[in-house]
Amino acid sequence: MKKKILTLVLMFVVFTNYAQQDAQFTQYMYNTININPAYAGSRGAMSIFALHRTQWVGIDGAPVTNTASINTPLNASNLGLGVSIINDKIGPVQENTISADLSYSIKTSTFFKLSFGVKATANLFNLDIAKLDPVQYSDPSLQNYSNFSPNIGAGLYLHSDRAYIGFSIPNFIETNRYNDNEVAIFKEKINYYLIAGYVFNFSNTVKFKPTVLTKIVEGAPLQVDLSGNFMFSNKFVLGVAYRWSASVSAMAGFQVSDGIYIGYGYDHETTQLQHYNAGSHEIFLRYEIFKNVEKMITPRFF
Repeated sequence: MKKKILTLVLMFVVFTNYAQQDAQFTQYMYNTININPAYAGSRGAMSIFALHRTQWVGIDGAPVTNTASINTPLNASNLGLGVSIINDKIGPVQENTISADLSYSIKTSTFFKLSFGVKATANLFNLDIAKLDPVQYSDPSLQNYSNFSPNIGAGLYLHSDRAYIGFSIPNFIETNRYNDNEVAIFKEKINYYLIAGYVFNFSNTVKFKPTVLTKIVEGAPLQVDLSGNFMFSNKFVLGVAYRWSASVSAMAGFQVSDGIYIGYGYDHETTQLQHYNAGSHEIFLRYEIFKNVEKMITPRFF
């Protein structure tokens, strides 16, 4: 009983005080389309991506996130198009987000392109009181609740085959997901993202890619994610990550073929939550279709 009460309190704190807001991913470097629409089509291939994340294993009602996306350049134009879906569950709350992304790229130098992107999003928020403890949902003031809200966002993405830096705001409009007596209990605030990475070629068989993601949300602590991944023989990837004052992570990946890549990540909490859960797990699959296979000498590292 104490564990259930503690779980409810901790989950409430996450929503109200720390405002996680957008779904977070340890392997964000492979999932950039969710936060930056300018990424659409930047890999020069039709890229199909699916990820499953189970957070805080062992805590009742802990977050579970599933996401899928597809993005591609449009023929020989400078345009890129993407579509993504995110399903996020935590306790009695479920959010489904569908986004469409459009990007336009211009060549800024011999090696770099600058991409501009816009994002249109539809969000459906649902509270199912049947998933609460019977003592809780017997409260007549607590009712099932659904809310639909549209949004727009934009981003910039400067990139080459070895480096990238991007800035984005996926949602320009602040929306109230859930109101209680006209008071916003859960409010989607504006999230600001800065992401960057670089690939070092240590040898013909070893590459190293450090990356950083910074997220700023009003009323929440600054979130900084740092990671470093090694790729061996263009096949195997091993890495570690650190989310500032939150968790440490281990990552692994395997390039099955030129078009198929699978990855796994494990998070260990460094907060007080570490005493009540067995960590978080992430697994993803990326499948790509290259129109110009002969130009793809080795798989891209991001």
